[in-house]
Amino acid sequence: MLILLAEDDPKISELLIHLFKKDGYQIDHAKDGVEALLYTESNYYDIVLLDWMMPEKSGLEVCETLRNRHYHGGILMLTAKDTLDDKIIGLESGADDYLIKPFEYKELLARVKALSRRSTQKLNDDLLVIGAYTLDRVHKTVLYKNTDLALSNREFQLLSLLLENNRQVVPRDVIIDRVWGLDQEVTQNNLDAFIKLLRKKIEKSTKDNVILNVRGIGYKVEV
Repeated sequence: MLILLAEDDPKISELLIHLFKKDGYQIDHAKDGVEALLYTESNYYDIVLLDWMMPEKSGLEVCETLRNRHYHGGILMLTAKDTLDDKIIGLESGADDYLIKPFEYKELLARVKALSRRSTQKLNDDLLVIGAYTLDRVHKTVLYKNTDLALSNREFQLLSLLLENNRQVVPRDVIIDRVWGLDQEVTQNNLDAFIKLLRKKIEKSTKDNVILNVRGIGYKVEV
C-alpha cells in the first residue's frame, strides 16, 4: 500500500513516517498542499492523509481538487478543528474520514486499514473501481485515472479478470479457460506473448508494470 502524508509539522510527519515504515507501509511526504497535488499527478496513492491547515493550499482544497480529478482512493483529514460543523465541511469536501489532533497512532492505523478495505468499490453491476482503474463491463473499457487504455476485446477480458482478482494469483489454466476457452489451442507461450503485449499497452499510459508473473503458477496484478 502506498500512502501520501501531507503535513507541514516536521515533528508529526517524521514520527508518522517512521511508524508507518516500521509497519511495512510505503509512504511519501508532502510539506504543503501544492506539493501534495504534484505528488498525486505522478503517483497513485491508496490513501491520502491530509492536514487541514497547510500552507499554499489547505487540506480541504487538496481534497476537493483530488475528487474533481476523479481520485477514488481513501482520503483521511487530520485536523485540530473539532466542531461538528468542521467535520461536516471536511466530509462534504470529499474526505472519507476525519481524525482530530492529537491522536494515537494506533487509531490512525486502524482507520487507514479500514479505508484500504474500501479501495475496491463496486459502483453498480457494470462499474468497478480498483485503485486507479475503472472497469466498465458494458462498454468493455478500462480507464486508468481518466485515460482509456484502448484495449481489444480479448485484452479487456484478460485485464478485467486480473483486476477482479486484485493481489491474487490467477493460474495460467484459469486464464486460458476464462479468456479463450479450453477448447481453443492456446499454449503457455501464446499466453506469455499476449501478456507481454498487454503490459506494453498498459505501461504506455500508466508508466508502471502492474501485471506480475508468479513463476510456475500464473499472473496477478497489484493496484
